Formats: sequence, structure tokens, C-alpha cells
Amino acid sequence: MGEKLKAWQASCEKWLSDHQQSLDWVTGKLEQVSDRMTWKRWAVVSIAVLVVLLGSCMLLFQGKSAQRAAMSANQVIYVSVKPGMGANEIGDKLVQHGVLGSKWPFWWKVKTSKVASSFKTGMYAMHPDMSADEVLSKLVAGDTAVVKFTIPEGFGIKEIAKRLADEGLVDEQEFLRKAKTYAPYDYIERKPEIRYACEGFLFPDTYELHEEATPESIMKMMAEDFDTRLTPKLRARAKEMDLTIFEVITLASLVEKEALYEEDRPIIAQVFLKRLKLGMPLQSDTTLQYLLDAPKEDVTIKDTKIESPYNTYQHRGLPPGPIASPGMAAIKAVLYPADTDYLYFVADRKGHNHYSTNYADHQMLVDQVR
Repeated sequence: MGEKLKAWQASCEKWLSDHQQSLDWVTGKLEQVSDRMTWKRWAVVSIAVLVVLLGSCMLLFQGKSAQRAAMSANQVIYVSVKPGMGANEIGDKLVQHGVLGSKWPFWWKVKTSKVASSFKTGMYAMHPDMSADEVLSKLVAGDTAVVKFTIPEGFGIKEIAKRLADEGLVDEQEFLRKAKTYAPYDYIERKPEIRYACEGFLFPDTYELHEEATPESIMKMMAEDFDTRLTPKLRARAKEMDLTIFEVITLASLVEKEALYEEDRPIIAQVFLKRLKLGMPLQSDTTLQYLLDAPKEDVTIKDTKIESPYNTYQHRGLPPGPIASPGMAAIKAVLYPADTDYLYFVADRKGHNHYSTNYADHQMLVDQVR
């Protein structure tokens, strides 16, 4: 209890120190009208000022402990300031995002310094535990940030959510919840066994944000990028191959995860397409990795027994949907595969694939390279 009291006292002392100039201004105003005030009025004003000061200190201390306790000091918090926003609205947003523990010191400084009209709009990179002075300095100087993020080819929804959360752009769990049902285009098939509806359809690329991000706004931007890149020529080619867009992206996601090198993509795509035509199971280790909590260097026989429609060792045909976001090279590899007779492939420890047309040769290659 003593430690809490000391912490509360320290917070109050810091607040009073930070706002001494403002308090001096209030005191000066009171002195100007002191001659016209009775002792009763003085008592009322004194009590009111005391209540405000104590309340502000309490808000500051409580906000600091409850709002930002779980945030690291160097965490970047992006906050968007839009035209027409006042001190009260900006203060609320800063508290909501964990930049400030209480909006009142910020609000008071804005009102007494009359700098609200000098605020520059845009996206700002803030941090937890900033002081009102530090925030004001950024807003007046227009110290805005260019917010960029990159999603590599082959990232799945879970990896995208974590990358965005690490960048301070979204809440990871909220992004995952929204991704379960986000399917903005008709070619994104809805199936009950699919984990995330938009898996595979958020295009891997570098993006730039000019306003505050939400899971929905980021997914919309990435899905629109994907849709734009899926040109009429590519859509026509899919139709020519008797493949739906959903099937193309599902296959491309497997190719993306299997191929480390550019030259392997069209060959692996051809192996998968030939296996589908012959009714052979795809037996792609990448679909097993999708089911695991963490990736493995090598899957085991036990892993091939996992009961799931994504297990392409146990189930023929394609998995229910994509397992990652493929890049354009993987998509084009499916639409324009190599012309070979291969039915098997195995990757060596450096990621290079070795191919064979029959199981006996495949087993020999496995023994050699693994």
C-alpha cells in the first residue's frame, strides 16, 4: 500500500511540476479578482481547484497504471490527426492508444498555450509514456511519419497479423478475428472448414499508409491489390485450364511454400497439376506445416496421420483453400507450368528440388539428399 501511495504522490508531483506555468496563470487570474471576492467565494473556488487538481492526479496515475502497463517503452504507436480535430478529441485518442495516461494535462496545455490551430494533420509515430509537452511538440512541428509495411511472399494470415502487430498497426487477435470472415470478392469461396476466409488473397507487397490503420482497412487495401494484379489475361488463362481463381490461388500457395528458387516453381506446379489429373494425392508437406503450431524442418510419419481436410497425404485433391499468400511468380507458375513427366520431388538441405518420374527413383533421391 505504501508503494502505491508513493507512486501516486510522485505522479501528482510530476503533474504539478509539468504544469507549474499553467497553475501560475490560474493563480494570477484569481489574484486579479481577489479584491471583489468574499471569503465564501474564495472557499468555493479553493475547494473546486483542489478537487480538479486531485482528480487530475488520480486520472493521471490510474491511466498510467491501467492503460499502458503492458506496453514496452519503445513500442511505436501510430496516431492519425485529421482536419477539424480539437484538443479534446485528440486527447481521447492519445489515451485510447496508450500514448498518454490522461488527456487532461494535454488538454490544459493546448488551451492555455493556444496552439491548437497550429496542429499539422497526418500520421504520427508516438510512444507510450510520452509527456504532454512531447506530444504537443510533435503536433505543432508537423513531425509526421511515413508508415510503410512489407508482407513477404508466402506469409499466411497468422504471420501477417503478427507482422502488423509488431509494427504497431493493429491488434493481432482482432486482425485474426476479422480475417475469418473477410471475403470481399465472389471468387473467394466460403467453406466451413477454411480457417481464414481471406487466406491467400491478401497480396504480399510493400504498402504505405496515409491514415490510421484498422484490420478492415489493411485487408481491403491488400485484397484490392491482389484483385488488380489478377489481370483479364490471367483470369482467361485460368478459365482455359478449367481452373477457378480459388483453385489457382490454392495451388499457387502450395507452390509458393514448396519452392525456394525461381526455377523450381513451374516444375512443382506441373507435378501438382499432373497428380490432380491422375487422381494421386498431392502429399505436400506444406499442408501439414499449415496444421502445426510451429514449423518443423522435417515432418514426421505421425504428422501425415493428422486428421484434417488440409492433410494432402490423407485426402486427394486440393486442400480446402490456400495456405499462404502467393506472389505473382507462383501464380504464373500454376497458369504456365513446365512441360515435364515428373510426379515426385524432394528438396535438399539447401532448398534445391530434385525430381523423378517414379516412386523408386524418388526414394533413392530422398536417401541421397536428406
